[in-house]
Amino acid sequence: MKFVSISSLVALFSFSAVAQTTPAPIPYVSKVWVSDAGNGTYRNPVLNADYSDPDACRAGDDYYLVSSSFDAIPGLPILHSRDLVNWTLIGHALKRQPPFDHFEKTQHGNGVWAPAIRYQKGEFYIYYPDPDFGIYVTKAKNPAGPWSEPVLVEGGKGLIDPCPLWDDNGQVYLVHGWAGSRAGIKSILTVKKLNAGGTKVMDEGAIVYDGHETDPTIEGPKIYKRNGYYYIFAPAGGVPTGWQLVLRSKSIYGPYERKVVMDQGKSPINGPHQGAWVDTKPLNGKPGEDWFLHFQDKEAYGRVVHLQPMKWVNDWPVIGVDTDGDGKGEPVLTYKKPAVSAKGYPITTPPESDEFNATTLGLQWQWQANPKGIWHTTSQQGFLRLYAYKAPDEPKNAWDVPNLLLQKFPAETFMVTTKLTFKPNPKLENEKAGMIILGMSYANLALKSSKDGLTLVYGVCKKASEGKPEEETVLTRISANTAVYLRVQVSKNATCQFSYSLDGQNFTKAGDGFQAEVGRWIGAKMGIFGTRTTQTNDSGYADFDWFRVEPVPGVTP
Repeated sequence: MKFVSISSLVALFSFSAVAQTTPAPIPYVSKVWVSDAGNGTYRNPVLNADYSDPDACRAGDDYYLVSSSFDAIPGLPILHSRDLVNWTLIGHALKRQPPFDHFEKTQHGNGVWAPAIRYQKGEFYIYYPDPDFGIYVTKAKNPAGPWSEPVLVEGGKGLIDPCPLWDDNGQVYLVHGWAGSRAGIKSILTVKKLNAGGTKVMDEGAIVYDGHETDPTIEGPKIYKRNGYYYIFAPAGGVPTGWQLVLRSKSIYGPYERKVVMDQGKSPINGPHQGAWVDTKPLNGKPGEDWFLHFQDKEAYGRVVHLQPMKWVNDWPVIGVDTDGDGKGEPVLTYKKPAVSAKGYPITTPPESDEFNATTLGLQWQWQANPKGIWHTTSQQGFLRLYAYKAPDEPKNAWDVPNLLLQKFPAETFMVTTKLTFKPNPKLENEKAGMIILGMSYANLALKSSKDGLTLVYGVCKKASEGKPEEETVLTRISANTAVYLRVQVSKNATCQFSYSLDGQNFTKAGDGFQAEVGRWIGAKMGIFGTRTTQTNDSGYADFDWFRVEPVPGVTP
C-alpha cells in the first residue's frame, strides 16, 4: 500500500513575514519522536536529529533555524516554526558547495561549519564559515529559497563561526572564532567591520575576548544588542562537557564582562551550549518571552536541539531553570510551550519516511558531495531510481563514496524498511545497491551482481575512516527481478540489527548487531546507495519503492 509522499508535501508554509507563493502542506508528523505533548507542554529535544550548531531568528510571527551541514549537499538546512517546538524542514540555502571542484569529492568534517541566520530589512542573511576557504554570505527574500550564490566575505584559513550585527548607527559588524587546526590558534573571539551591504570585511579586526585561562575552546559566538549592551553568547569548554557563556560590554570592542549562564548542573543534558536567543511577540497584553535554542552532543545520534526558557536578571540572561538563584541555569527536560498563540499550531516534525511519489527528492535527503545529475532519477510512478555510479577515484570502502543518499537518525530507537528491485548491467560484476548505516565504521545490507547472478550480502567495515577494507558475507542468492525488503532496527545506544525479507512479512536477521558510530563532527546517518567498482558504457540501477521510518515493535517512542 502506498502512502502520500513526504517529498510531495514539502511546499512552502504560509509565512507571515514573507509572501505566500504556494498552499501550505499537510504537516508531517514523525512516528518515532514528537516534542509537542499536545497539552501545552513539550519535551526536549525539540529536534531529535543532528541539526548541530543551530542558529535561529524571528521574522514577524515566524522562526527560522539553520545548522551546520559540513560536506552534505544540499547544505544549510532551513527549518521553520511558529512556536519554537514544532519544526518543518522547508529547504536548503546551499544547493552546491563552493569551491565546486573541491566538493565533488567527500570532505568529511569540512565544508559548512556553524552558520548564523538574521532577518534584516525584509531580507534573510546566512553567514557560514568554511574553515579552509573563509566566510561566506548568502541572501534570500524568502527563507524557503531561492538563496543567492554565496559571496566570499573574507578568504582565509581558520575563520569560523561568524555572526553579524547591524548596529544602531548603520555600521555592520562581524564576530567570529578561530579553528586551531587551520589558524594555529583558538579560544579567542574577533570583531571586524563589514561594508554597508554586509558582503566584505573592511579591516583586520580586533580580538575582543581571550578565553585561554577561563574559557578554553570558546567558539560559536552570536552577537546581539540590548539596553545599550553588546552581548556575545558563546559556548566554551568543549562540546561534550562545556558551558554556555555570555559576555557583555557597552562597547563592541570591550572590555567584556563574563558570566556562565547555563551548564549541565544536575540535569542529564551534557555540554548544553551553542545556539540562539530568540524572543516572542507580546500576546494578549502580556510582554513577549525569551527562549534559547542549543544543542546536546549525543554521540552516534548527533547533536540534537533543545529549547530552554530564558529570562533577564540585572541585564544578564539566565538560561534554563535556576533553582538556587545564582544566575546560572540548567537545562529542562519538559516545560510549558512558548506563549505565541491563543489557538496553538499543528504538531509537525521534519520529514523522515519517503514514498518516492514526487519528481524531486524529499528534503530530508543529502549526498556526500556535490551531486551529479546521473546519480538518480525520480518519477511520479512511485519509485526512486539510483544508478550504479563509479566514483572518480576508486575508494577503499564506502566512507569516501560521494553518491550515498543519506539522512539523519530521527530518534534513539526506530526501525527503517525499504523495498527495492535491482537490475544490474549484465556486462558488469560488483554492482551493488542497498541500505547503509554510515559513520567512521559502517554496515550495509545490499544486493550485489556477479557472473553467477544476484546475491544478498551483508558488509561491515570497522575503522572505515582509516581506510580499512569492508568485510562482506554472502547471505543468499536472489532471483533476477525479485523485490527485496531491507530493514534495520536501531535500539538504544545506537545498536543496529539488519534483516531482510522476500515477502515483506517474514524477516531474517543479517549478521550480528552493529554498533553505529559518529562521523566527523556529525552523528551516524542512514540511507540507500547504488555503486559499482568498474567502468563501462552503461549502468545498472535499483528502483526503491519507498523508505519508511517506524517505531521498533513493542517500543514506545
